[in-house]
Amino acid sequence: MNEFTPAAKISEITDPGSLLVEIDEQLVVLIHAAGHYYALDDVCTHDGGPLSDGPLDAAEGSIACPRHGAKFDIKTGAALTMPATKPTRSHDVKIEGDQILVRLCDN
Repeated sequence: MNEFTPAAKISEITDPGSLLVEIDEQLVVLIHAAGHYYALDDVCTHDGGPLSDGPLDAAEGSIACPRHGAKFDIKTGAALTMPATKPTRSHDVKIEGDQILVRLCDN
């Protein structure tokens, strides 16, 4: 089972905001929205675009691929709009002190 890995300091991500990090050779976009932290694979399941380069809509709870506009739920990774039809992976996040820790999931 994967362990939680330090990914960033809480001061590195504004609210709302996102940050691209690498955990165990996996690119992950950390998201800070409405006081909560989330982590998703940094890949659009439609075309492989980098979600970290797309717009974050904290009110809607989504992040969009900059290539074709597919939106994903920041909490679950579920595909919300076409052209994406498959979810991107979401990962477990916890805060310890000033550190954001992420555990990669197989979901």
